[in-house]
Amino acid sequence: MKKTKFLGLFLIVSAFLWQGCATIYVAPDMPATEGRHRLIAILPFETTIQYNKLPKDVTPEQVEQNEDELDFVFQSQLYNRFLKKRAQFFIDFQDIDHTNMVLKRNKIDIKKLGEYSKDELARLLDVDAVVSGQVVTTKPMSTGAALAVGILFDIWGTTNTADVTVSLHDGKDSKLLWRFNHVYSGTVGSSPEQLANEMMQVISRKFPYRITK
Repeated sequence: MKKTKFLGLFLIVSAFLWQGCATIYVAPDMPATEGRHRLIAILPFETTIQYNKLPKDVTPEQVEQNEDELDFVFQSQLYNRFLKKRAQFFIDFQDIDHTNMVLKRNKIDIKKLGEYSKDELARLLDVDAVVSGQVVTTKPMSTGAALAVGILFDIWGTTNTADVTVSLHDGKDSKLLWRFNHVYSGTVGSSPEQLANEMMQVISRKFPYRITK
């Protein structure tokens, strides 16, 4: 009975992200630059999960493993969203399996992508521009409740905020061409894939290279 009441309450308070205003930067010469691009690569994201205090029985190693998994989840969700809208863009998106294979073959640790310039990565991947992303989530629960709920209901847990930044850099000189930043807030009772999909719906709509502006 208690479990049923708790589940009902949880479903009531759980909702997808409340969205505020996104901040978007577009380089002055972006309209001229995008015309010479034909292929772009989407890099694995850099995901950080912040806790005020780790829940009971959750180790830093487990958090790091979760972050590593989410790096590829967000990359995949953005790529899939672009593929669904492919007819709206005049450029192609490099298959992320190929992107990740090239990075791995060249022994590039995705946790150290920041040590390479964007033009270095673009030349390595043989693309005209690269998309990178950072996601910082906060999970303020200080007890084992978050973990217990996740196990019981097969959900990811609760997230107070998700600060998402997606950047596009020119593969020729690493110049920042476009940047999207959005801080999502609220409570998400969903899988990481659903959370990423919700974020990427907004990002893909505001991305350049559109056939119709």
